[in-house]
Amino acid sequence: MMRKIIVSNFVSLDGYFAGPGDDLSWHNVNDEFFAYAEEMLNSADTMLFGRITYEMMKAYWTMESVKISDPVIAGKMNSLPKIVFSKTLDKVDWENSTLIKDDIEEKMTQFKSDSGKDMVILGSGSIVSAFTQMGIIDEYRIFINPVILGGGKLHFTGYIDRKNLTLTDVKRFKTGLVMLNYQPK
Repeated sequence: MMRKIIVSNFVSLDGYFAGPGDDLSWHNVNDEFFAYAEEMLNSADTMLFGRITYEMMKAYWTMESVKISDPVIAGKMNSLPKIVFSKTLDKVDWENSTLIKDDIEEKMTQFKSDSGKDMVILGSGSIVSAFTQMGIIDEYRIFINPVILGGGKLHFTGYIDRKNLTLTDVKRFKTGLVMLNYQPK
């Protein structure tokens, strides 16, 4: 059985995954969401990042205060293998990170056929857009936040052929967050 590539991203009601100035303060999370996050990280064995998200995640999850306040998720974020897609980075130095600069589709097709658990993309809008165009994403877990930002970074950018999806699950969180699960048809 092939491993899946899963997108797990927050978006505002108006389709932004980061607010102006890369603001993420609008993410509507609580213990209920963190329970989901722990479960999701337990079902994956590889995380996929673009450069910007990689640098942001590394800066946050390696802080000693975060390791103390959120030891379970910080432990997973720091220890899980990470693949970083960047043409500008020369090296990656967060624990268990690998840099890929070229032949992305070919390498990801190989990773999907390797044995193991699922691979998860967190953030990384440019990677989500590129992988969507390549047709290699198996599941989209989109968390709609009850907020309208009016600007920021759109979740999907660049040219993408139309992709029809099937809704496979809906989960409501007490905070008003709604997770929509879609799979390509």
